[in-house]
Amino acid sequence: MRNKVGNTFIMTGIVLVLAALSLFAWNRMESRRADNAVQAILPAVVDAIGDSIQEPPTEPHQMTETEPEGTEMTVVEIDGYGYVGYLSIPALQLELPVMSEWDYDRLKTAPCRYSGSTKTDDFVIAAHNYTRHFGTLRTLEPGDEVFFTDMDGVVSTYEVAEVNTLSPTAVEEMTGSGYALTLFTCTYGGQSRVTVRCTRTEEN
Repeated sequence: MRNKVGNTFIMTGIVLVLAALSLFAWNRMESRRADNAVQAILPAVVDAIGDSIQEPPTEPHQMTETEPEGTEMTVVEIDGYGYVGYLSIPALQLELPVMSEWDYDRLKTAPCRYSGSTKTDDFVIAAHNYTRHFGTLRTLEPGDEVFFTDMDGVVSTYEVAEVNTLSPTAVEEMTGSGYALTLFTCTYGGQSRVTVRCTRTEEN
């Protein structure tokens, strides 16, 4: 009887280990695929922007009733998907194209605009926790610089203010934080969201 119980525990342990290894291998494969997708699309996004880099306004853009259209970000379609620009995080050695809309299929390719805009200082970007997407987001520190170049060539400069963790249900807290830029990704297992809050800084 004891041998049967012992064998059952051993077999259960082996199955769990194999399942964990399979999940790890799958995640690694998905991460490599996502990295390849980003590296393929980023040059096309940069080329679409061309040489139109502009100096951003000295004051954050404020929404008014007379110019609501001015708050919309320019979207350029590349390979069937819309893009609003690209994100640069020097501390993580990352440059990532950002899609104009989000869903779980798009997130497998590149970071996505979750809500807001650079023009209204409430821009929220989501990405998977792949190593070459937002997998190292938690290592950012206050003071680290973040740049976003939109499809009109306008470069917005930000500075990390804080890094915290939110629950998956804290949607209002995620989108209504008052910060100019928010970056977030799931922790492994999806139990919480690693969230980086950034403030806009004066341009060099």
